[in-house]
Amino acid sequence: MTFGRKFRIQAVFCAFAVVVCELISLPFTTMNICDDGIYIHMARIFADTGHIVYPGWGATMMGAQLCMAAAFIKLFGSSATSIRMSTLLLAAIAAFFFQRSLVRTGSSERNATLGTLAAVISPMYLMLSGTFMTDIPGFLAITLCLYGCVRAVQEPSDRYSIVWIFFAVVTCVVFGTSRQIAWLGNLVMVPCTLWLLRSRRRVVLAGAVATALAFLSILACTHWLAKQPYIVPVPLIVTPFPMKVAWRQLTYILLEIPFLVLPVIAVFTPRIFRTRPPVKIILLTVLAAYVVLAFASRRHPDPFVHLEPTAGNPGSWVTFYGVFATVAGTPRFLDTKSLVVLTILCIGGLLGVIAVATQPSRVEPFSTQVTNDPSWKQIGILLLPFSIAYLILLVAAVGTTLNIFDRYALGLLGPAMIVLIRLYQERIQQNLPPATIVLIIIMGAYGVIVTHNNFALDRARVDLANELHAHGIPYTSIDGSWDYNLDTELRHSNHINNPRIINPAGAYVPQPPPAPGYCQSFWSDQTPHVRGIYGIAFDPNYCHGPASFPPVQYRPWPFRTPINLYAIRYAPSAQ
Repeated sequence: MTFGRKFRIQAVFCAFAVVVCELISLPFTTMNICDDGIYIHMARIFADTGHIVYPGWGATMMGAQLCMAAAFIKLFGSSATSIRMSTLLLAAIAAFFFQRSLVRTGSSERNATLGTLAAVISPMYLMLSGTFMTDIPGFLAITLCLYGCVRAVQEPSDRYSIVWIFFAVVTCVVFGTSRQIAWLGNLVMVPCTLWLLRSRRRVVLAGAVATALAFLSILACTHWLAKQPYIVPVPLIVTPFPMKVAWRQLTYILLEIPFLVLPVIAVFTPRIFRTRPPVKIILLTVLAAYVVLAFASRRHPDPFVHLEPTAGNPGSWVTFYGVFATVAGTPRFLDTKSLVVLTILCIGGLLGVIAVATQPSRVEPFSTQVTNDPSWKQIGILLLPFSIAYLILLVAAVGTTLNIFDRYALGLLGPAMIVLIRLYQERIQQNLPPATIVLIIIMGAYGVIVTHNNFALDRARVDLANELHAHGIPYTSIDGSWDYNLDTELRHSNHINNPRIINPAGAYVPQPPPAPGYCQSFWSDQTPHVRGIYGIAFDPNYCHGPASFPPVQYRPWPFRTPINLYAIRYAPSAQ
């Protein structure tokens, strides 16, 4: 056994790459990022009291994630940065097991490493790894479950197969408490594994017991969560169901996946030109038509198709803004030419995958260190039902949230990458080409840059709010946009004023409309203690124009050209 195989050097390298790229981006800010300030608030309470207290935002259980954060708080303090570093640790662990899962499902060590790097130093993964959001723990739960299931199928010994099934079940139950959709690993992927092992009665019996225990644990957790005050329930089925909205949101998430795996899927694009002439004409026509329609749709406020990276709603993370855009007048990071290039690579790669999948293999069988790689049929049984169930749950959630955010696509990274690498190895050539390495470097740099810019913007927002406060303006009179305002609200209330709260009754208090002439921020009714007299914007003429305070500058990468953030007046009479 070689040193590299013994210590899984390439998987360790992938985990190390996540940490290094994240720290290079300087992921430090004291303010809330999207939802994570709510969860940071919960983590601090949990570390102090041992109780899980929900503040009226979201429906995630947060169990394992709060335990991890509490440990970091005890070791490093209760700062937002130390709490967020617990997510970075989970992101590194997920990268390690993602690489091993790719190897175990038939990828060579080299291709598995490239595929993992393409996923874990992508803009989406890096941006989320520096936050206390639940997406990375959910991704870890799915990855560990997949790894355990594959190992169970490959083990010739019944004893070790049972051990790996229990590994898959336990890790999925535990980390699924952070993001419940990950429990589909237990509810779908593990039963599919038992079906593959149905000829081994001892394994099936033990696996059935483990699955039943997992199901009971999930029921108990779900029942407990539903009884907690200030939790926001998400019913499975809503009537009437907004089918058009669901279809549109599903399109967004499916089109986001090629972007998340761009360094691997893009190298399929040239295969369009190597297929049969009739097929080539059809595929090129589809690609050209998509680009034209996507480009034209940018003129509409709610487009059905998009240039990559897709952004179907205001909660998207990876967009042409280059930051999680909540501040009025956010400047664009990617120009139109860049969007067109990304679209051609993503959609062209997707069409190239179709071209390759419909042609017979011309590559000799590939031998890896793992000699019992699962067949395509086994991979399909493991991954296809899970992927379908995952998409169905996302679509069902549209009835309540009206959105499927782009970060939800992380749960499908594993199935997508496994299929792409296996297909490339078996139908084109054994090694991913140098172009993949180049694209990984480009996308990794892009990920570091946009992660840095997101945190740099948020640090500037905090600085500007502090500057206003230093001039005697209370924080409750400063509208820093909805994500900033959530922090302010929780300093003055024990919960967000969310209209979806049903326990305790009357927790939500309807808010009066703003006075005539006053500006109003997004979700202002949910933060009633924040009554903005001043706001923060990139455009000094937004609302009622600039306030009498100097702007705050921050320097985004890569060119460090200063960008101003302005204090603007929300009220006509503000002085």
